[in-house]
Amino acid sequence: MSEFNHREIEKKWQKFWEENGTYKVEIDHSKPKYYVLDMFPYPSGAGLHVGHPLGYIATDIYSRYKRLKGFNVLHPMGFDSFGLPAEQYAIQTGQHPAITTESNITTYISQLKKIGFCYDWSRKVRTSDPKYYKWTQWIFMELFNSWYNKDTDKAEAIETLYEKFEQNGTFGVKAVSGDDVQRFTADEWKGFTETEKYKISLDYRLTYLSDAVVNFCPALGMVLSNDEVKDGVSERGGYPVIQKKMKQWVMRITAYADRLISGLDLVDWSDSLKEQQKNWIGRSVGAMVQFALESNKTTKIEVFTTRVDTIYGVSFMVLAPEHELVASLTTPEQKESVENYISETQKRSELDRMSDVRTVSGAFTGSYCINPFSGEKVPIWIADYVLAGYGTGAVMGVPSGDQRDWNFATHFNLPIIQILDSQTDIETQADATKEGKYVNSGMINGLGYKEATAKLINWLEEKGIGKGKVNYRLRDAVFARQRYWGEPVPVFFKDGLPYLIDKEDLPLVLPEIDKYLPTEDGEPPLGRAEGWNYKGNEYELSTMPGWAGSSWYWFRYMDAHNDQEFASKEAIDYWQNVDLYLGGTEHATGHLLYSRFWNKFLKDRGYVPQEEYAMKLINQGMIMGRSSFVYRLKDTDKVTFVSYGLKDKYETTKLHVDVNIVENDVLDIEKFKETRNDIGDDPQFILEDGKYICGSEVEKMSKSKYNVVNPDTIVEKYGADTFRLYEMFLGPLTESKPWDTRGIEGTYRFVRKLWRLFYDQNGKYLVVDAEPTKEELKALHKTIKKVSEDIEAFSFNTSVSSFMICVNELSDLKCHKKAILEKLVVILSPYAPHVTEELWQILGNSDSITTQEFPIFDAKHLVEDSFEYPIQVNGKVRATLNFPADMSKEEIEKLVMENELVLKWLEGVTPKKIIVVPKRIVNVVI
Repeated sequence: MSEFNHREIEKKWQKFWEENGTYKVEIDHSKPKYYVLDMFPYPSGAGLHVGHPLGYIATDIYSRYKRLKGFNVLHPMGFDSFGLPAEQYAIQTGQHPAITTESNITTYISQLKKIGFCYDWSRKVRTSDPKYYKWTQWIFMELFNSWYNKDTDKAEAIETLYEKFEQNGTFGVKAVSGDDVQRFTADEWKGFTETEKYKISLDYRLTYLSDAVVNFCPALGMVLSNDEVKDGVSERGGYPVIQKKMKQWVMRITAYADRLISGLDLVDWSDSLKEQQKNWIGRSVGAMVQFALESNKTTKIEVFTTRVDTIYGVSFMVLAPEHELVASLTTPEQKESVENYISETQKRSELDRMSDVRTVSGAFTGSYCINPFSGEKVPIWIADYVLAGYGTGAVMGVPSGDQRDWNFATHFNLPIIQILDSQTDIETQADATKEGKYVNSGMINGLGYKEATAKLINWLEEKGIGKGKVNYRLRDAVFARQRYWGEPVPVFFKDGLPYLIDKEDLPLVLPEIDKYLPTEDGEPPLGRAEGWNYKGNEYELSTMPGWAGSSWYWFRYMDAHNDQEFASKEAIDYWQNVDLYLGGTEHATGHLLYSRFWNKFLKDRGYVPQEEYAMKLINQGMIMGRSSFVYRLKDTDKVTFVSYGLKDKYETTKLHVDVNIVENDVLDIEKFKETRNDIGDDPQFILEDGKYICGSEVEKMSKSKYNVVNPDTIVEKYGADTFRLYEMFLGPLTESKPWDTRGIEGTYRFVRKLWRLFYDQNGKYLVVDAEPTKEELKALHKTIKKVSEDIEAFSFNTSVSSFMICVNELSDLKCHKKAILEKLVVILSPYAPHVTEELWQILGNSDSITTQEFPIFDAKHLVEDSFEYPIQVNGKVRATLNFPADMSKEEIEKLVMENELVLKWLEGVTPKKIIVVPKRIVNVVI
């Protein structure tokens, strides 16, 4: 093929790779392994836009590079295919979500294959496949059958907890458990029935049923994750979301809080990402304190505080509106205001409530509690900045030391008590200092922070009304959704208690139902399944959340078709952890925390060897869209649009226009008329030089902004190799950058210029077997060095620049030598796999370029033979002289003083000294 035709070349090699299994990988102990993983996508109906493949291209380049460096590379792809969008579409159309999902996956695979990724498609997984979610259900069952032993600091089989109870009862058992677990002796345990023992164990298992405050969307009839709620409404559909207490499956991720923090020291992640995880876990050291109610001394409100030293400064107590005591504490006089406040709070998501630090609101219950140290009455309020699921759902208000408390006290005219002699200006703002001595603080007056804190905690523990404690912002993870399209929970209920189905009955497959809405009784959609039960017992009707299947998927890629285990020991021991993981920052505190939790659990139970699964993690930046705009005249009878350069002469409204009908900012007016039904039958256009010029802005790429560019369009017009090179050329991988289709022309010219090193414009083959010159070898090895360094540093954009420089230099040198071009196409192949495979074959090779070794850089080719010295006379350059690079200072000095031009400037004067700086400069001083 003497003519460059990217369409024919790319189809040819994509077919070759598929037919020959080029990217299929097996365990190979003769090579070092390397595992490259993309955060797998949800297959939306819209398919890919040009922003999506950015990270995939980067990992593909790195995977190909590591193969060329002799590694056995696992680079798989799959689909996180359970999700709300498919279910919503099913509700609207009646079409089964599996059909929609499969169609979307087919589209995604087609698009990905057109870009030429080196995925081992034989390992493809999708989380909605029963063969896959069988093992998600199996992991759930393992979690249910485990407890967390604080003594060994790991999860253990529930049978070992039974053994401890058998020997000592609850005495000496240090377990992560519910707050109000039953205490008993070994003899009492032995006297319990099996059902009673089982019921006790439910308070210790790593997944359990609990009344949890959730984001409930009445219109959708389901619980949503925080990620699915935006500004108090569902992300899909914009329906109101309320806070509601419901019985839910919950997982004890909090048992792993310390390990989730310490494990960050083992991985190569960005400092900002680690900090996000630490902040989300929110480890804090403090004390639990009980405040008795004034009306009923036996009922106590328990709070956790990191500043027990401030307890004498408490002037109010705040409960979460959902707190279980609110109803009983509310006096008749306050009932209406409290109920109204609770109703308003239900409309706000937890994220909104946590992040809104400006709004001050609350309602007084009418009741009081007693400060255990001072004996003072403390008014009890409710406020939405306190969350029922975080800590105890109660906060003691210390306005002199906490700004949010100060704002609350000031707003509601509550006392602000000074507690340290070093606090200043507490009339205008809070002062959280720990310096100075305590005042107005009873038993700790005159003490410093450390002594005061220790004395207060000792007193609490002596009185039995509190204790020192480590607390976490992280809460146990709700593990249920009241929707259809998710993994069924492998649980049935008997006499009101949850039991696991037999492992032999996995997978528990989603049943067919008549429609995908909740039942008329308000049950989840699975309540519609006829005859769906386990040996006559009712199944759990909730399904697993979206994060279930994505919390272990990297293991399934290791052994994707194993029907006996989630992955074999051989595969897990060989592939170990993910060496490079790449995905978006939106997963920083959701997926990454949950997946690390499941990985640590599987390690505890002996199924996997490593504490952390992702050794290096990179968050790619976002490719922003370049939006185009038209400008419609206001207040005109006829719909009229004015070109960008003339718009300032009129009053206009700016409207988005589809970027796919705009080229170099020029609008295709006829296509605009055809594709918009909101502009009337005969719109008018005020043009510039016969053209309608659009305005532009850089925004997030989305359908609503009409700035989505389909990669299929780009690949068809310019080729996959050009598309890959251009995405990398746009800028550093981790930074956001704008997409501009106009810029891709330059990259396309580069690929064609590369082709011209092999064929001239008439199709004549130019490659020869002659020996390379020094200049040609220098151009090649400079590129080998730079590209290998750039890839190792994930600096792909500068590599593309290096390729362009190299091809320009070789073109200028008229280099068509096989010895140079063979190595050039190998180092370029990770970036542009199709054209390099073709050129490799053109050079006379019968094997695939993927089987080659990455060329080795030889420094000798960059050593300069000579250096051109600027010669200064009294600080001014008067000549330039070329000397051998290894010439001594003495020889350079001698030749400078013999040079006629230098002698002319000396005018017969003998220099005071001559300064020679090797490979820099010569300065003659007179």
